[in-house]
Amino acid sequence: MELILKEDIIGLGFKNDIVSVKSGYGRNYLIPQGKAVIASESAKKVLAENLKQQANKLAALKAAAEKKAEAINGIALTIPAKVSATGALYGSVTSATVAEELAKLGKEVDRKIIVMRDIKNVGEYVATVVFHKEVSVEIPVTVVAEGAKAEVKEEVAEVEAAPVQEEEAPAAE
Repeated sequence: MELILKEDIIGLGFKNDIVSVKSGYGRNYLIPQGKAVIASESAKKVLAENLKQQANKLAALKAAAEKKAEAINGIALTIPAKVSATGALYGSVTSATVAEELAKLGKEVDRKIIVMRDIKNVGEYVATVVFHKEVSVEIPVTVVAEGAKAEVKEEVAEVEAAPVQEEEAPAAE
């Protein structure tokens, strides 16, 4: 069944996209909720005309999305979490957690546009923030044990201090 989406639906498509879905999903959920209409010939013609009229508005939306993407591009998050002895998290790190961490950095991002799987183990992951159908940013997310955050900083300080001492020793000879 072909439908024209009236709003963005994560995992399916974006507003004004023509998508093919199973009949039951379209008839029982998308159409009654007002999220889509049947893609008849007349509906496709109306869509084409509306897109022509909204071309400038869509370009402005894309430009705004690109500005937002530039603001968070290059950010890497480190999220401390309570961890069991096996490395499994108590709970999980979700898109809401990532949105909170970005808010702490002064970058307001809606949790609904962050696409990622729930993280249940310590490690490095990637969260994708989709601002527009053509504009998205990947954010590296590192989940560490809550007590290990201080240890990592101490190790980094030791590593940074060590090369400086080695360089000074040969220069003194």
